[in-house]
Amino acid sequence: MDKKNKHALQVSALCNGTVIDHIPADKLFAVVSLLDIPSMNNNVTIGYNLESKKLGKKGLIKIADRFFTDDDVSKISVVAPNVVLNTIRNYNVVEKREVRMPDELHNIIKCNNLNCITNNEPMATHFYVSNRKEGTLKCRYCEKEQNINDVELL
Repeated sequence: MDKKNKHALQVSALCNGTVIDHIPADKLFAVVSLLDIPSMNNNVTIGYNLESKKLGKKGLIKIADRFFTDDDVSKISVVAPNVVLNTIRNYNVVEKREVRMPDELHNIIKCNNLNCITNNEPMATHFYVSNRKEGTLKCRYCEKEQNINDVELL
């Protein structure tokens, strides 16, 4: 392997699993916590402060033999929107998608209104994305708005 190729390969190849790429470096450990990676038995590679043309510095998570549900992807989108999720099978990328926050979030974040019914009754939270550009979410029940940067995950 020549010097150029050796320099480009910062993390080893994955046979089967998922690669979460282009995580803003400051959000990497929030994603690690959200996915409860320390409790996994899978082989996990975490890259921190890797060079990125798009972000300057980025994080990367490779998880062997793990594939994410739509609920997992929605949770990731709250913490780190615009990451790239790569599904790997037999060392090949079979699906590559940019994660976008869905229009509605079900039972992912807590309403910050203490009087909201979701904080006082056993029921799931439900938020609408009211302004995607500014990251504003609106509770379906109490209609209180909150910024995506200030949410508390369930």
